[in-house]
Amino acid sequence: MEIIIYIFVFIFGLIIGSFLNVVICRYNTGKTFGGRSMCFSCGKILKWYELVPVLSFLFLRGKCSVCKSKISWQYSIVEIVTGLLFLGAFFLSPFNIYLLVYLCAQFALLMVLAVYDIRHKIIPNAFVYVFAILALARILSSLFLGNYDSSVLLWNILAGPICFLPFAGVWYFSRGKWIGFGDAKLALGMGWFLGLSNAYIAIVLAVWTGAIVGVGLILYTKILCFATNKKITMKSEIPFGPFLVFGLLMVLFFEPWIINFIKFFFTFQ
Repeated sequence: MEIIIYIFVFIFGLIIGSFLNVVICRYNTGKTFGGRSMCFSCGKILKWYELVPVLSFLFLRGKCSVCKSKISWQYSIVEIVTGLLFLGAFFLSPFNIYLLVYLCAQFALLMVLAVYDIRHKIIPNAFVYVFAILALARILSSLFLGNYDSSVLLWNILAGPICFLPFAGVWYFSRGKWIGFGDAKLALGMGWFLGLSNAYIAIVLAVWTGAIVGVGLILYTKILCFATNKKITMKSEIPFGPFLVFGLLMVLFFEPWIINFIKFFFTFQ
């Protein structure tokens, strides 16, 4: 019975992921989210069987059935990752429907933020604000429930601004050259979503992961140097939002292992 529930949650995540692809591709383009899907190359209106998450991509072999133009892997990746995140949300909120809905909503927003930032090098305000507001609302909900510690509540509220200020400072003094203001807004929501200590770990993970990937891209282009003279350097735009989202998810799902690794590392040193 449990396996059936897991499969249902995963499939539901795939369906939501398919809709998130629509949001990512149509946001800020003047198109509505409810219009019929079509091929971006030839304009063919897609049939229902061409819109089945993941399976349609495999059935069509990653190409449009008419013009044979390639379909981006983004669609299947977003669908699968969203399905896994929804499944993870189910494990984090056993028998708590309110927490499950909250986590699924936040994961959907984070997916849109990360992929949109990869595509356009910008974090859309509409989604990052909703993410931050939902995170703060969950903290403030304890006031109405009456089961809270005033000192803990205060620190949870301050966690957002504390995470926000360093990013905002770097953005201000670098005049947006080193980091975008959208990253500061995302850090604000991360502080409220994770709490101060976990948000700090998530940000450190994001910085190290971003640095490793950035240096890796530079080495990759210098070694291969093929097809183009344009090279990726530290001044090239590498979106930081996806790394923040990655750090957040890593801490959320693997906090005990990360903490134990940190303790082991400093003990070994």
